[in-house]
Amino acid sequence: MNDFEQAHQAFIEDHLSKRNGERKNRLERGHNHAEKLFTKNVWWKLKGHFSQLHPEYEVIDWRGRPYFADFVYSPKLWRLLIEIKGFRTHVEEMDREKFCNELKRETFLYGMGYHVVSFAYDDVATRPDLCIYLLRTILSRFETASANAERIYFADKEIIRLAAFLARPVKPIEIARYFSIDHRTAIRHLQRLCEKGWLQPVVRETGQRVMSYNLTKEGLESGLL
Repeated sequence: MNDFEQAHQAFIEDHLSKRNGERKNRLERGHNHAEKLFTKNVWWKLKGHFSQLHPEYEVIDWRGRPYFADFVYSPKLWRLLIEIKGFRTHVEEMDREKFCNELKRETFLYGMGYHVVSFAYDDVATRPDLCIYLLRTILSRFETASANAERIYFADKEIIRLAAFLARPVKPIEIARYFSIDHRTAIRHLQRLCEKGWLQPVVRETGQRVMSYNLTKEGLESGLL
């Protein structure tokens, strides 16, 4: 058994062990040739692991009915819903009602925060390099944005924690030293937290110059402590 087969078997067994009822039955029935071919030809070659990838993922549609997507890739800050579509099922056997429902479902999923991506089975089977290129283009966009967002989240959390620990107004120079950043960048971090209402600038009585920042009640209740 090669590395992919071992990793794929462990991937499916792990998800089966965490499911019961219809969600488990659906994974046993629904993860078939097309889905496995996508994991082998595209996902494994691109990522080399199955972390945060969920097969036969249950979501609820606009009618309140369960719907199982082929895959959902779900890091912390965004969700990518991936479908593998065969020509016969999605074209030859498609009637007007099914077509309308599919478009409504995709629109609803977008509204629920999913980014929906579809690959043709023929491309997965015979042109996987093209699929890898397209998927890499999508992931690079979101993963770069996520990395930036996580850095901002980390900075916010550490500033709030430091302000709570000091139990007094925090100064830009203290933030600059704490993060090993320049004074101007430290002020930008503090001003961003003021815009969120988590810090409040302390102005000198003799002028308008801000020398320090107080932690507000909203900052204490922000969930970052």
